Amino acid sequence: MLLFSDKKSDFLIPDYQRPYAWEEGQCQTLWDDIFTFAFPDNNYEKFDKNEEYFLGSIVTFENENNKKEVIDGQQRLTTLMLLLRAFYAKFGNMQDENSKSTRERIAQCLWKTNEFGQADLNVLKIDSEVATDNDKDEFLEILRTGVVTKDQKSNYAKNYIFFQQKIDEFLSEFPSYFAYLPARILGNCILLPIEAESQDTALRIFSTLNDRGLPLSDADIFKAQFYKHYGAKNQKDIFIEKWKELEEISSRIFKPINGTPMDELFTRYMYYVRAKQGIKSSTTEALRKFYEKGKYSILKQDETLPNLKTLVDFWNDVYSQNSERFSPKVLRKLFILNYAPNGMWTYFLSVYFLHNRDEKDLLDETNLIKFLDKIIGFVWGFSFTNPGVNALRTPVYAEMIHVVSDKAVNFEDHKFDENTFKTAINNFEFKNGRPITRSMLTWWAFNSELQSLPNLNTAFDIEHIFARKRQENDKSLSNSKNLEALGNKVLLEDKINIRASDYRFSDKIKYYQGFTNDKGQHKAGTIISELIDLSNSKSDFIEQDIINRTDIIITSFIEYLRENELIK
Repeated sequence: MLLFSDKKSDFLIPDYQRPYAWEEGQCQTLWDDIFTFAFPDNNYEKFDKNEEYFLGSIVTFENENNKKEVIDGQQRLTTLMLLLRAFYAKFGNMQDENSKSTRERIAQCLWKTNEFGQADLNVLKIDSEVATDNDKDEFLEILRTGVVTKDQKSNYAKNYIFFQQKIDEFLSEFPSYFAYLPARILGNCILLPIEAESQDTALRIFSTLNDRGLPLSDADIFKAQFYKHYGAKNQKDIFIEKWKELEEISSRIFKPINGTPMDELFTRYMYYVRAKQGIKSSTTEALRKFYEKGKYSILKQDETLPNLKTLVDFWNDVYSQNSERFSPKVLRKLFILNYAPNGMWTYFLSVYFLHNRDEKDLLDETNLIKFLDKIIGFVWGFSFTNPGVNALRTPVYAEMIHVVSDKAVNFEDHKFDENTFKTAINNFEFKNGRPITRSMLTWWAFNSELQSLPNLNTAFDIEHIFARKRQENDKSLSNSKNLEALGNKVLLEDKINIRASDYRFSDKIKYYQGFTNDKGQHKAGTIISELIDLSNSKSDFIEQDIINRTDIIITSFIEYLRENELIK
């Protein structure tokens, strides 16, 4: 194992890495794989000296202190060190030449050596600074002494004991060939070293290669910087407790497509800091690039960690629909926004909240409702005139700065021309796959105060009131495009939609309203009040109904834009 025996090897598991997490099952798999390779069919003579067993790669970069910071392979590297240390301890009293030679080779992997290849048992080849690993000292102590004490209960201790037991079993079964196993591990098991020029390069290599472990997130890097900052203030334990709370809440409420839940929290906070700094550029820096400026100066501000906690609590209340924090009117607006065509509103609302909260972290309801209506109207409307989230950045970033400057949010330079907007929305094809289709249907259903508000986890499908199957069978629509018109679509709970999707309107009525089947089981109807009203007032839903309803929805939305002063 040349990577370990290299005199220049000086590994550092950096502070931003995750704690050691391998458990006995993973160690068992490693042991079985190595044993099967070294002793095919339990026969040491079948071993092919020219064969090599690939244990994986170790991605590192040399830091400013000339240590190899481990970006990928930390768990594997740590486990192999424990395995080798267990072998070294077992060879302690063996005096035959093979055993003595193997023990010396293992020593060169664990400790630094002098120019004659002799190990200095006081200087390990590996060190750990993992910020949130309270057991890292146990790991280093086990490597130094080869002993696990009764009070050591970490994964390091458990895995070291596991390897000791496996080695004892191996020695009792194959006493004559004992030295061959570690010798073959050292000589024929390969750890591929990949040494990058910088941390950035190492992280990119890790992301490209890794398909098993969890890649280091930006939040892992930030955690290390916080740890250093609070460590200098003798508040490490306080920080770790607060960080774990942030992780717990974030992992529960944030489900980002890219990055981790904690990355998402830092992203939402980044937009607040950007706005305060007056940055309105539509080009958004990568998260870590933003925070690493000034040697992570933002993270060293005493207000940052409390602000993150306040922000995550706010979003926790948004997603749990906390009625103690928010009124029914506000919860209605927030529900609609959860069906926005893109996630820009979450950043905008984060900026608004952090700047406008009072001493109890609450917002003025009147102003909040006005702000939420502005967001809904503008984000929805912009999807018709300037589709895509990238186009939305320019107007929204500018308004974020207005928020932190105590100026009114009015989108003055981007208001909609009524005629242009009417043309755009009337010509728009409301295909189910387009996010704005669901957004418009949600706005239409839930903007009404008569509509009850479901849990955010309620699953809705898009229902064709005039069924597709009906058009296939009787071709009764003179214009087939009306089948996909906005006026023919409505949100409907997915379980009901499965039953109702292919029926004629007269047959759908009982599914919309709910019914009791032949077995006496009650099947609940929809909560969508408009569908209930339609099923009570109509026996059929025909093409003219589609046309009329489309016109009503579009006209109502344009009026909504006008009410919120978003039309020129």
